[in-house]
Parts: sequence; C-alpha cells; structure tokens
Amino acid sequence: MKITIILCTYNRCGSLAKALQSASALRLPDSDEWEVLVVDNNSSDKTREVVEEFRGRYPGRFRYLFEPQQGKSYALNAGVREARGDVLAFTDDDVTFEPMWLQNLTASLRTGEWAGAGGRTLPPRGFSPPRWLSTDWTHALGPLAIFDRGPDAHELTETPFGNNMAYRKEMFERYGGFRTDLGPASGSKVPQKNEDVEFGRRLLAAGERLRYEPSAVVYHEIPERRLTRKYFLHWWFDKARADVRESGGPANAGWRLAGIPVASFRRLIIWTLRWIFSPGAARRFSCKVNVWSITGSIVESFRQSRDAGRNSPKPTLKRDTRGPKAA
Repeated sequence: MKITIILCTYNRCGSLAKALQSASALRLPDSDEWEVLVVDNNSSDKTREVVEEFRGRYPGRFRYLFEPQQGKSYALNAGVREARGDVLAFTDDDVTFEPMWLQNLTASLRTGEWAGAGGRTLPPRGFSPPRWLSTDWTHALGPLAIFDRGPDAHELTETPFGNNMAYRKEMFERYGGFRTDLGPASGSKVPQKNEDVEFGRRLLAAGERLRYEPSAVVYHEIPERRLTRKYFLHWWFDKARADVRESGGPANAGWRLAGIPVASFRRLIIWTLRWIFSPGAARRFSCKVNVWSITGSIVESFRQSRDAGRNSPKPTLKRDTRGPKAA
C-alpha cells in the first residue's frame, strides 16, 4: 500500500520540527511505501528550512510543497492533488505520534470496506482540564482538538478530526475536495472550522463507512493560551458559524426574521437565564458556551441572508410590448 501523510503548516516551525521528528520514527511493514508531504501555506518563518533539514536526513521520506493561496483548505487540496499515496492520512503540525499510529490508522483501508478512518487524539500526558470546564459531555474538549471515543474500535456515525484521520484517495476523486469557504485562513472572515468534519459528513451522507481506530494515537499540544474561557467561547462561537455555513441551518427552522430562525431568540433567552442563575462555575460556563454558540449561529444566519440578498438579481420594470391578450 502507498500512503501519504499530508501535514499543512503555517508559521509554526518550532512545533513542526517536533512533529516531523516524531513522524520519522513511525513504523510500517517494509512492503508499504509511505511519505510525509508538508504543505507550507505561505509561511514567513523558517518552515522551509526545517523541512529541507528532514529531507536531507531522511531521503525520500519527506517532501515539501508550497501553497501560496492563504487558507488551510487550499493547502489541504493542494496536498491531495500532489499526494502519491492510494491512502491519504491527515495530521497537524502540533502533534506527536505513537510509533504504530500510521499503520493502525490505515490498516482497515486496505480493502474497499471502509472509506476512511479516524484515530484517537489525546492531550499531553499529565494534562488536567481547568476546574471551570465540565467534561461530562462528548465534545467538551473539542476546542482543544481532542477526539477520544473510547478504547474499542467501532463504526463511526460522526466524523473524525483533521489531526488524526485517513481516507482512500478515491474518495476525493469521487466527492471532491475540502470546502474553501470553511477552515483556518489568516485574516479571513470565513469561519475557522469544519473543513475536516464537513468532508467526512459528505461521505457519511453518501452512504460511505468510516471506522474509529483507538490504537491510532496522537498527542495534541495544548498551549496555555487555549486554556482560557475566552478561547473556548470564541471557538464555540466560530464553530456555530461554520455549522450554519456548512448546512444553511436547520431545515425546518420555521419562521425567520432577517434570515434568523425566530426560535433562536427564544433559545438565547433561555440559556442566558441559565447562565446567570445556574449554581457552580462549571455549570454556569457550560450555559455561557451555549449562549455564545447560539449567538454565533444568529450572526452567521444574518450574514448568509444579507449576502444572499445582495447577490440576488435586482427586479426591473419593463414595458410590456406584447399587446393585449386575446379574449
């Protein structure tokens, strides 16, 4: 099997070097051909020098690709186009790998039974969540890019995260690439989320099957700046915007005001009251997250409606020259 690891990066040469060093220790059967394709998304630091160093140390293992169009989805799509593998594994520049990560992640993709697979993304060893964060629900650590669905392998009904996922390349030929109106982009006003999960949801909607492989483990770096309430609130606000942009909002939203489902205002009031009056810091913050998330969906719903109005054809008054209709 031929495998390409696609790793997109932007101005993080320090963490990139750690990720590439970890990737150099990955173990696969000798019969498998594999490469690491680093896509530099217009970095201005020493990203290229870091990759060139690894190319020199490990000939034939690492490749460098420059993508000048700013935006992670552009970089991902460039990587997909240039990949030599039949299976494409995706990861980020701020993770480290268990040595068997790539083999375990891609093993199920040797046949046509599974379209893709997602592994287990864990925080660094010794990590403890802040006291103000409740972790009693599945997606609580989503803002930290943690994806842990337990120790047992199973079929996924949700999509894996972009730092630990793999797809057969033919899936991109069949369903297209990553949406460029979603995902991280420096200085952009588009939502900074969902380019990875939207692709997976597209496959699930088409009836393709995805597998969860808990033995494919990566560890995601968590800088201190992310362990703040402000970061979590911003993340959920932007995630809600991305959800609306991805799907257009609920299909049966009922009445709308300026493109915003009227029910959203009711939900906003309810969760604001819960935020104010709930006991306990963790419970109050969970309610506050819901307030920010609902606000994000309201903002994006309004923007989508406004932009649709601007782009719609303007009505014109034309003189009817056809004459009177026959009786």
